[in-house]
Amino acid sequence: MAWLTRTRGAVAAVTVAGTAGISLVVAGLTATPGRPPQPGADAQGGGRTGSPGPVLPRSAPLRIDIPAIDVHAELVPVAGDPHGTLEVPPLDRPTVAGWYRPGVSPGEAGNAVVVGHVDTRDGPAVFFDLGRLRPGDTVRITRADGRVVTFAVDGVGAYPKWNFPTALVYGPGGPGASLRLVTCGGRFDERSRDYSHNIVVRASAVP
Repeated sequence: MAWLTRTRGAVAAVTVAGTAGISLVVAGLTATPGRPPQPGADAQGGGRTGSPGPVLPRSAPLRIDIPAIDVHAELVPVAGDPHGTLEVPPLDRPTVAGWYRPGVSPGEAGNAVVVGHVDTRDGPAVFFDLGRLRPGDTVRITRADGRVVTFAVDGVGAYPKWNFPTALVYGPGGPGASLRLVTCGGRFDERSRDYSHNIVVRASAVP
């Protein structure tokens, strides 16, 4: 099974068979007790109308904190291979999330992308509860320059894997600093060991 993603302007088909692709984030690694929470109608949200946060120079992110779902995780850089397949954090570190290093860093103008596993064979992983987020929830990113950037969730969506929102996630975004959090969700297929959807959180930097 394949779906489409965009890394640095190139569209690539990412297959579940890949050894280090985003498929390892969006593929169901096990049927954990209980299904990952799915975003409801009240989570879709819209564009922010408040004052945007400051736009900062580039600096690598080190940590992500999402108080509403009790996520407090290290961030590691991930990139893409020559075929455009996005890497993800190692499977033996399910509590770690990955920052897409070829893109912008959190706090820079544009969309910074962070990916994380939803589960492993041992149970829920770092982004298992991502679908619980609602507009207004906060995401804090600690950067290597010592600054902490706060983002407010604009909306949460579930997208079929065959219709991944490439432009929404990897597009240039607006003039402000934005964040995209990605994991898998939806229905778990026991035969394919795969989830049916991707969960995408949209957030904007706030003062």
